[in-house]
Amino acid sequence: MNRLIPVACEADIPAAYRGTPLGALLRYHDLRAPMPSRAENPEVLIGMCMDSRKHLRIPDNFAFILRTGGANLRQSEFRVSYAIAVGGVRAIALLGHTNCGMSGLAGRREDFVRGLIDVGWERPEAEEQFDRFLPAHEIGVEIDFIVSEARRLRALYPKVVVAPMIYRVEDDRICAVRESGGA
Repeated sequence: MNRLIPVACEADIPAAYRGTPLGALLRYHDLRAPMPSRAENPEVLIGMCMDSRKHLRIPDNFAFILRTGGANLRQSEFRVSYAIAVGGVRAIALLGHTNCGMSGLAGRREDFVRGLIDVGWERPEAEEQFDRFLPAHEIGVEIDFIVSEARRLRALYPKVVVAPMIYRVEDDRICAVRESGGA
């Protein structure tokens, strides 16, 4: 079963997201819908990867955006809570992407170590940093991680809608994710 739900027209937006900031995100970005130059207040928190290949088409002030490697918000709960408690958002778009560098991270150990050596680190310290932080930053398969992270955030914030999504860097499109237990 294909778990990605591409959005080529309004009818492709999952029913649960229609009329919400999550639907608006898909309409603005994928459908190129008209949008105000500036939203009155942030309506959604977008957790996305720090990867430079992704750029969203959304109005200014539409979203709080947290960029972390792999869209991994495991160490960003205070910032998420702030956007919800003080910023008033009630929706989170968790936006992973294809070809993420945090997937299969263990295979990049030597590149990581060499890169730090090139800027003045000693090999043992570079290796120690990689080995110490690898478990918290390796995401595994992108879509599986995004679904599990969405479930984790739903447990923390039960009254907030959390939508797992994938940004396809190949075509600059966002897809909703069909979860195994339903979308």
